[in-house]
Amino acid sequence: MADQASIATDILARYAADAAREVDGVRRVVDRPIPGRRGVRVAGADGSIRIELHVVADWGASLPSVGARVQKRVREYLGSMADVEPASVDVVVDAVEE
Repeated sequence: MADQASIATDILARYAADAAREVDGVRRVVDRPIPGRRGVRVAGADGSIRIELHVVADWGASLPSVGARVQKRVREYLGSMADVEPASVDVVVDAVEE
């Protein structure tokens, strides 16, 4: 694997969280105090990356629309910042707040 660099999953998680926060309707990315249960999880197997984001949405926002926009933005952001195309971007809305 000459001339190839790897990016730590913590960096990819931070990029995904930054991208999700840019989406209208996302109040915040959930912080989880339990070890191993972060608001953004990055898993990789067989050369593919899977992203799982836990967010809090704004009250009144269309949750399917917010989820789709988060997926799109995370894919764009990871592609431009890390040259990574995730196999999946799963968005979990943990709560809705005013």
